[in-house]
Amino acid sequence: MASSMLKYATSSVVKKQVMGITGLLLCGFLVSHLAGNCLMYLGPEAFNTYAHTLITNPFIYVAEAILATIFLTHIGLAAKLTFENNKARPQKYYVKQKTGRGATFASSTMPYTGLIILIFLILHLIQFKFGPVYTITHGGVEMRDIYKTVVDYFQSPLAVIWYIFCMIALGIHVSHGFWSAFQSIGFWHPKYTCLLKCLSKIFAVVVTIGYSALPIFCYLQGGN
Repeated sequence: MASSMLKYATSSVVKKQVMGITGLLLCGFLVSHLAGNCLMYLGPEAFNTYAHTLITNPFIYVAEAILATIFLTHIGLAAKLTFENNKARPQKYYVKQKTGRGATFASSTMPYTGLIILIFLILHLIQFKFGPVYTITHGGVEMRDIYKTVVDYFQSPLAVIWYIFCMIALGIHVSHGFWSAFQSIGFWHPKYTCLLKCLSKIFAVVVTIGYSALPIFCYLQGGN
């Protein structure tokens, strides 16, 4: 009994289910983070006050720990499943048959777009969370001027291009990951296949355009 439960818990099915759940949670984070980023368009006070409220919240470290756990679990399982799939395929070189179904560009490039996203995230944290610190006062409260940090960083055309490139990779990643996550957790029926795939593509486009617009906006603001 115990051995069968352990076998099930470590099976590829469970791994895919957990990866699907963590993927959907990360999609939810993308939406909330994008909403927060949109406050940049309202000006320094709105964005800085929002950022100050977040970083001074005593539960921010708990939230960050949970988010980090979700992210590390997702990429850990993704790497493990990719390794296991490659190991199960003894022939390194084979001819792919175009059947009109199965693998797509988005699905076949998931490991690569995932790696790009990981590199981007590490650099993103270095550049902004641990980047240059400026201070400003809004409403009598002194706080970090993260607005200036972001705008100044995107005065470099290369920074803008890199960011947009990574957001395109993110869009490709979620265009497959979003609907496949539902398939992994069992929410799957031929009746809803088209709808889920359509929603996945819409979500990918919104995420890509939504995030890509920010560096362009900042670049057009000019340096302070």
